[in-house]
Amino acid sequence: MLVAGGAPADILRIATFNTGLERDGPGLLLRDILTGKDPQVDAVVQVIAQVTPDILLLQGVDHDHDLHAVRALRDAIARSGPHYPHIFALPPNSGQPTGLDLNGDGRLGGGADAQGYGAFSGQGGMAILSRYPIDRAAVRDLSGLLWREVPGALLPVMDGKAFPSEEAQAVQRLSSVGHWIVSVQAPGGRIGLMAFHAAPHVFDGPEDRNGRRNHDEIRLWQHVLDGAFGPAPKARFIILGGATVDPVDGGGRKGAIRALLADPRVRDPRPMRLGPVPVAGAKGDPRLHTVDWPAPGPGPLRVDYVLPSADWTVRAAGVHWPPKGAPGHEAAMTASAHRLVWVDLETDPREP
Repeated sequence: MLVAGGAPADILRIATFNTGLERDGPGLLLRDILTGKDPQVDAVVQVIAQVTPDILLLQGVDHDHDLHAVRALRDAIARSGPHYPHIFALPPNSGQPTGLDLNGDGRLGGGADAQGYGAFSGQGGMAILSRYPIDRAAVRDLSGLLWREVPGALLPVMDGKAFPSEEAQAVQRLSSVGHWIVSVQAPGGRIGLMAFHAAPHVFDGPEDRNGRRNHDEIRLWQHVLDGAFGPAPKARFIILGGATVDPVDGGGRKGAIRALLADPRVRDPRPMRLGPVPVAGAKGDPRLHTVDWPAPGPGPLRVDYVLPSADWTVRAAGVHWPPKGAPGHEAAMTASAHRLVWVDLETDPREP
């Protein structure tokens, strides 16, 4: 089965979706959801209602202290699609001020001087919507980890000196948005969601600050699996979210994403849209693409991933990208430059 719809009872459908719903100021996303008249919000709701994931990681949703915006979005989804009684979100690094010049432009206070790029604290955060209970006491939040604490960190250097300064690198966190390990009590047993949204590898200079950070944000998951930051995961896990880099096409440092996809502890289901899909100049399979950034952006690439641990049985996988004229096409195009990516997994517990 490669067409998204309701999953059978013995299947757990896991999905990630960069909604692109971030707004220019705090409270604006909640306002737009509550009006019930915002075309983008309505399209995001339609996409989720059509695919009906059991567990969904959202990116590009603004964070507020009491999760008013995410709860309102959850309630809007429930009116035409699945109901998610369990919500989880932590404050993202995006928009968190540092008081330092982190991008080396000689100015203070802009979005690029926050721990992760953001016009305000909480812009473009993440959230998990789940049909199944979340064990909040077991959550591991790696978002506060300093970049320089990562083994083999590719910290930027210019003219033989730390870029932009030793002072900046002493406070710079690795996660541009967040890295969470969230335990969910799903059918068949407990699973760990390893959720993240990495920085784009562009919008910097010859020091390649963003490209290096993107690489290390992806590489962090292999360090976690190695036990570098506490006990290695014992339960079944799923790495999901936005890596913001394609292993074949486009720019960026590709070593980390290629190594993660090739790691024997991880399975790449290679979710695809319905094809064939001709893309001029593409070296990889364009059916794997999960985003289409319009000009002057790089165009279609594979940047969003759902990677279950090797002990899962994968039943199906797909990129929700309905062809022109098919049901859901207009909603998918209106919702976001990104497409929802889903994977169906067997819920039977692993053999003892």
